[in-house]
Amino acid sequence: MWKRIRSKAVIGAALVLMADARPEPVEGRWLTEPKTAVVEILRCGGGSLCGRLLWFRMKPSDHNPQALDIRNPDPGLRNRPLCGLMVMWGFQPDGQNQWSDGSLYDPESGGSYHGTMRLQSDGTLNLRGYIGISLFGRSQDWTRFTQTISGCPAE
Repeated sequence: MWKRIRSKAVIGAALVLMADARPEPVEGRWLTEPKTAVVEILRCGGGSLCGRLLWFRMKPSDHNPQALDIRNPDPGLRNRPLCGLMVMWGFQPDGQNQWSDGSLYDPESGGSYHGTMRLQSDGTLNLRGYIGISLFGRSQDWTRFTQTISGCPAE
């Protein structure tokens, strides 16, 4: 009888630990690896995920007082503000805590990239941007951001 009670207690404890180990949803605010921007990830049409720029730090050498998308390769888009700019879109679920088939835009370079992301067990978000195949790319680990944002309000 004690073995059964002990077994049930062990199973119950394991279920509680497993429930606590589930990661938080990927939606929310994330601080980029170089700590120069905060991106809000949210659900977009068709169940995909997208992300918009909520806050960023300009380089002292940038001569962009109005904080516009001046490096965009399309001259018609260079007058749009960086605040609230969609910088990720189209990420589709691809397994547990993984998304693929997304696109990333880097306003610092004006480059667009294919992207994948994975919510890691330590709570960080690994993003990989690449051209062509994933082998030719770069990764960043973003951390969840819970502080108040000032200077670049959400639209």
